[in-house]
Amino acid sequence: TIVPYEVYKDKLVSGICGQVNGSIVPGMLGMEAGQSAFGDVYQWFSQLLSFPLRTVATDYLSQQQIEAIEKNILQALNEKAAALPATPADPVALDWINGRRTPDADLSLKGAITGLQLGTGGVEIFKALVEATAFGAKAIVQRFEEEGVPIRRIVAIGGISKKSPFVMQVLSNVLDRPIAIVRSEQACALGAAMYAATACGIHESMEAAQQQMGSGFESEYLPEKDKVAVYEQLFRRYLALGQFVEKATLFFDNIV
Repeated sequence: TIVPYEVYKDKLVSGICGQVNGSIVPGMLGMEAGQSAFGDVYQWFSQLLSFPLRTVATDYLSQQQIEAIEKNILQALNEKAAALPATPADPVALDWINGRRTPDADLSLKGAITGLQLGTGGVEIFKALVEATAFGAKAIVQRFEEEGVPIRRIVAIGGISKKSPFVMQVLSNVLDRPIAIVRSEQACALGAAMYAATACGIHESMEAAQQQMGSGFESEYLPEKDKVAVYEQLFRRYLALGQFVEKATLFFDNIV
């Protein structure tokens, strides 16, 4: 997040990773926040489902066949999860599998999945994990806004934004905001090139470099209003689960 330095120079946002003047754009205060895991959560679950392939199936399938199946697990999970309805009674998970980074860093915290039944399958659990990462992002957005820093636009870059329409649509629904997807496959490298072009005088300012070199956006996800209200209810359950896990972690940490 970037904000005008002159407006927010005396403002410290509680619970984020840091804020430094000019760290992203000259004259703007860069505020850093993020999750300990996002796409890694999905990869972790995919690896769990790969267990039979790496053990039992080795007697029946070649290594090449096993790897081909593994590559398709996440795609199949995305496609099947996208077809599931969102209801207030769905399983709810925490995205703290690698601890919590922001808001309020605490690496001692662990993930959790609630609402499981014998009829709950892998697709339902994957859907809950995707929603959990979206809820984690919403918690960050809410913290900024509670601290008086408005979030005016959500821009997504990187692999998941291009590979998983399901994840991006869930994120848009949970945030209840449009999400613009940057066209460039290498947005971070493109940003570095803009700085280099400005530093060596090809462009007189970062703003000019952005105008000339920016890749623009290839698509935009819009909230599905019939699902926004459901995700508000699930988000409240996510927050309640988080409070419970924090208290439980403190309790068990004090047991000798």
